[in-house]
Amino acid sequence: MSEEKTFDVVVLGGGPGGYTAAFRAADLGLSVCLVDKQARLGGVCLNVGCIPSKTLLHAATVIEEAVQIAEFGVDFAPPKIDVARLLAKKDAVIDQLTSGLDGLCKARKITRLIGRGVFKDATTLTVTGPDGEQQVHCRNAIIATGSHPFVLPNIPDDLRIWDSTAALTLQTVPKRFLIIGGGIIGLEMAQIYSALGSEITIVEMLEQIIPPADKDLVQPLFLKLKKKYTILTNTKVTAITAAETGIQVSMEGKNAPENDEFDAVLVAVGRRPNSAGLGFDTLGGTIDARGFLQVNERQETNVPHVYAVGDVVGEPMLAHKATHEGKVAAEVIAGRKAAFTPMTIPSVAYTNPEVAWMGLTEKEAKAQNIDFAKGKFPWGASGRALSAGATAGVSKVLFDNNTGRIIGAGICGVNAGELIHEAVLALEMGATAQDISLTVHAHPTLAETFAFAAEIVDGSITDVLPQKKK
Repeated sequence: MSEEKTFDVVVLGGGPGGYTAAFRAADLGLSVCLVDKQARLGGVCLNVGCIPSKTLLHAATVIEEAVQIAEFGVDFAPPKIDVARLLAKKDAVIDQLTSGLDGLCKARKITRLIGRGVFKDATTLTVTGPDGEQQVHCRNAIIATGSHPFVLPNIPDDLRIWDSTAALTLQTVPKRFLIIGGGIIGLEMAQIYSALGSEITIVEMLEQIIPPADKDLVQPLFLKLKKKYTILTNTKVTAITAAETGIQVSMEGKNAPENDEFDAVLVAVGRRPNSAGLGFDTLGGTIDARGFLQVNERQETNVPHVYAVGDVVGEPMLAHKATHEGKVAAEVIAGRKAAFTPMTIPSVAYTNPEVAWMGLTEKEAKAQNIDFAKGKFPWGASGRALSAGATAGVSKVLFDNNTGRIIGAGICGVNAGELIHEAVLALEMGATAQDISLTVHAHPTLAETFAFAAEIVDGSITDVLPQKKK
């Protein structure tokens, strides 16, 4: 900046939460400075997370579908995979989206600074970047610094041990590939590398893959994957050693080998907030034991005029949560009445089949002693799923027996991530099983399986046998 200026808002972080907050604040007439360490906006999600992984997953899914379509009498030759062209496509998608963000930023006359911002006091930040160090003054600040992959302690520094960012570069396709962590990131990477030719082993400490979801919801995916991968649940990695021949791994678990060797290892055991080194603690800001900044429903921290959004404020670490929080922070600063009070935030695993859920899971409802009714419709009874070769799926919905209202739902199957949003809207609107059942769904569709699940609860189902009266 050629001259010293005080901005209405300085946003630290250019990911989904940060750029959304900056754009919304500018649209509301505020002067905005957006600070990010990277030259490209979009943060982890756009550059080394959601978008590149979904691009590669699309290619992996097409490879799988080309094999599966053989049962319809359509045969394709084995695919010829040009990794360089696949990476070029991934990069082109990223470039298109990030350049679009640049254009939106310029059109809103937002000041961009590349560098690391640290609080000097509540209204002054020191930004250190390629152009040296400069002071930025603001009336309000929004922290949107995101998160980073958790690094297992005592593991060697070796190019064959990856985090999710390194895995997305496709630097090599290992013959034997170990993935530590059976959550969403681990399973998505497994699908990509399996399609490219890797033999996959997944180690998960807990009793099931995708631990936050109900086991029966994940089951159609698990039954498919266990035919292709070695999946070791209730298993812990106890040691990792880098040898010339490969990465040697020791494990503890009922069905796990004590020792094994792999060509590469992906560590996908969660993420941690980027809250250290911001100077927020020197302002008296509250940070919990896990490193999350504490905020209220208006995204306000305990430091006046300092707000925080996205991964840095807590679970779930999802881009769509961050964007809504970013809008709330900007609107509160602009003097509007706004609060982040969603009844649910949907989660999606973009595997094949996909797994999506929202609201309370069955295990959460039981833990809270909620009296609920459950409807679960198998996709094997869906005409659309059968005709599309997509019977590996289930739609499940929970209703509170006292109020009749929906409290949770999950879908496992093709496009589950698209289908779950009817359930999200139903929860926000307080819908009952009858409300959903009486809503006419097109036939044959995968979407109607959600209505069938509701019909099971209200007793009007005809596509399967009704539940027995208790």
